[in-house]
Amino acid sequence: MEKLIYAADDEQDILDVMEEFLHNAGFAVRTFPTGDQLYEAFREKPCDLVVLDIMMPGTDGLTVCKQLRSISNVPIVILTAKESETDHMRGFMLGGDDYLIKPFSPSLLVVRIKALLRRMEMIQPVSAQTSCFGDLAFSEAEHTVTCSGKHLSLSMTEFSLLGCLMEHTGVAVSRDELLDRVWGIEAVDIETRITDETVRRIRQKLKACGSKVKISAVWGYGYKLEEGNE
Repeated sequence: MEKLIYAADDEQDILDVMEEFLHNAGFAVRTFPTGDQLYEAFREKPCDLVVLDIMMPGTDGLTVCKQLRSISNVPIVILTAKESETDHMRGFMLGGDDYLIKPFSPSLLVVRIKALLRRMEMIQPVSAQTSCFGDLAFSEAEHTVTCSGKHLSLSMTEFSLLGCLMEHTGVAVSRDELLDRVWGIEAVDIETRITDETVRRIRQKLKACGSKVKISAVWGYGYKLEEGNE
C-alpha cells in the first residue's frame, strides 16, 4: 500500500512541485495552504508522514508540529526559509524529525522522506522481544517505552535514538553512529547539534517520569545509558 503524505505550505508553486515529485516517487499526497487545514485533516485521517512549512497564515508550522506531536508519533519534516539554527532547533525541540531549508531540491526532499520512512520500518517488530535496563522497558514489537510500567511518549526519532543506546547499555555510542543509525546522514556541525537536542528531549522525558536511567555524555565522543543512584 502506498504511503500517504500531507504537506502544508502557503506557496502554491512549492506545493505543486512537491506533489508532482512525491507522486512520481510512488506516494499518495494531499496538500494544504495552511497548517490548520492539515491538522484538521490529520485528526480525521492520519497520514504516514507530514511536511510542514514554518511561516504560514494562521497557526505557524512549529505550533502545528507541537499539536501533531501531542497526538501522534508521525514523522515530521520541517521546511524553513530562514537559515537560522534557532528555527532548526525549535523544530526539533517541538518534535520534528528532519528539516530542509528553502529553496530546496525536490529530489532531496524525496530522499529525506524515504530515509525517514525506512527508519520507521526498521523499528517495526521482527519479534516480541522487550529490552530492559533499569526501570525502562523498550519494546520494538509494540513501539513503546515504559518507565516502571508508565508509558513514555517519544517521537519516532527519540524512540530510534533511545533504541540505539539500549542496544549498548553502559557502553558509549558515538555521535557519528547515532547520526547514521537514526538520521541516515553524515556528521556535520548542525546535525551533530541535532543529536544533542534529541538527547536533551529524551532526558527531559526520563526526568519527568522519574526514571533512574540517565543518558551520560562522553566528552568529544557520544552518549551512553547508565543507571543513576537517585
